[in-house]
Amino acid sequence: MTALRLVCLIVVVTIGLVHSLDIPKIKDVPLLVKTLKNLNRGPPLQVMTKRVNVQEKWITQKLDNFDASNSQTYPMRYLVNDEFQTEGSPIFIYLGGEWEIENSMVSAGHWYDMAEEHKGVLVYTEHRYYGQSVPTSTMSTDNLKYLDVKQALADVAVFIETFKAENPQLSNSKVILAGGSYSATMVVWFKRLYPELIVGGWASSAPLLAKVDFTEYKEVVGQAFLQLGGQKCYDRIENGIAELESMFANKRGAEAKAMLRLCNSFDDQNDLDLWTLFSSISNIFAGVAQYQSGNDISYNCDYLLSFNDDATAIANYVYWAWGMGTCIDARYEGSVEYYLWGVDNFGASRPWYYQTCNEYGWYQSSGSRNQPFGTKFPATLYTNLCGDVFSSQYGNEQININAANTNEYFGGMEPDVENVYMTHGALDPWNPMGHGVEQGATLIANASHCADFGSIKSTDSEEMRASKEKLAGLVRQWLA
Repeated sequence: MTALRLVCLIVVVTIGLVHSLDIPKIKDVPLLVKTLKNLNRGPPLQVMTKRVNVQEKWITQKLDNFDASNSQTYPMRYLVNDEFQTEGSPIFIYLGGEWEIENSMVSAGHWYDMAEEHKGVLVYTEHRYYGQSVPTSTMSTDNLKYLDVKQALADVAVFIETFKAENPQLSNSKVILAGGSYSATMVVWFKRLYPELIVGGWASSAPLLAKVDFTEYKEVVGQAFLQLGGQKCYDRIENGIAELESMFANKRGAEAKAMLRLCNSFDDQNDLDLWTLFSSISNIFAGVAQYQSGNDISYNCDYLLSFNDDATAIANYVYWAWGMGTCIDARYEGSVEYYLWGVDNFGASRPWYYQTCNEYGWYQSSGSRNQPFGTKFPATLYTNLCGDVFSSQYGNEQININAANTNEYFGGMEPDVENVYMTHGALDPWNPMGHGVEQGATLIANASHCADFGSIKSTDSEEMRASKEKLAGLVRQWLA
């Protein structure tokens, strides 16, 4: 692929991403937030080959499932495709995560194909505080106390019981769940907390271990570029970022700022600004690796290797990927201001960042030397952001306690569940936080995050097809 063609590809992907994420247009999205949005978007849209009648419906949920004295409620949105429904149809529920639900997941793909085989009803539930299922008038820190995975799992339990009660044909139906990424984690944990409500589940790319300093993530991103792009590409990334770091450290900051097209407001003497910049650089590579398929990485590497020197290659690559502004605003304070603006603006990613501070961590840091993205984005960047955005109570110590509490409650790497099929891409940067082959999960060679939701097709790798067929066999057993 030519350098020009790749630049066009990056630009198209960036513009399409901004559109698909429905980013609020009245406030520019700061650099770090924009790259994090990309990493936390929903599963890949499925290609719909026919018109399907998907119904949008609502269910009344309690605001607090664990406080009998609180009578407040909110409307939770869900989507239904009942084209195959008959008496006793099994219920195939795809769980929404930190995104807005959409029609394709109940209209096409492997989940849809299995529902068709078993004459199942397809449902897609929306997670509280995401999409249109917003329980409170603002997303103030106080209002976000009703946002955690225990509440969301209780919502799913209430949904299953209510949906069956309101549909006489389905009163005795078996239920299976599916999810991707965070919602895959929910599938596992739902089976742990409410085993009697479902007969099985499919968890694609489920992180199970809450961890504040998630150093392994960028290691796998680096391995993806090494394996699929080659040693020269890996070295170019490592050397180019190291050179940019050195320029800032050795009084050549003005030169580095010019190369990266940074706005004058960027303060290269401020650690938080530098950490924000280098985290955002690394996240561009992470976004490519996390969602790669086909020759994506080799195309990107072709572009990187088309330049004569390392730092110039990195600077030009990230500038195009960031959207080619007149200048790039990489200030830390911009992220703080944006998340604070999100108190009254619901499209601004504030809920998921709150969940990371309150439950998981999963901050993808530069704490490992076994990755090519430098040393300038410690987990401290993200824990500082928690405190500045939500409350001073969210300091590093408290966030570590929160993650430890999550692991204790849900079992960490030992969730103790049966009849849940876990799959991971072998090059998915999230897979170190989930089960491996030794725990019974399937790792799909060269695949990445949530890569296995498509229908079985001739272009699937041998490993991908085998995993999809194994799942189809398990679903037949669960529904027998």
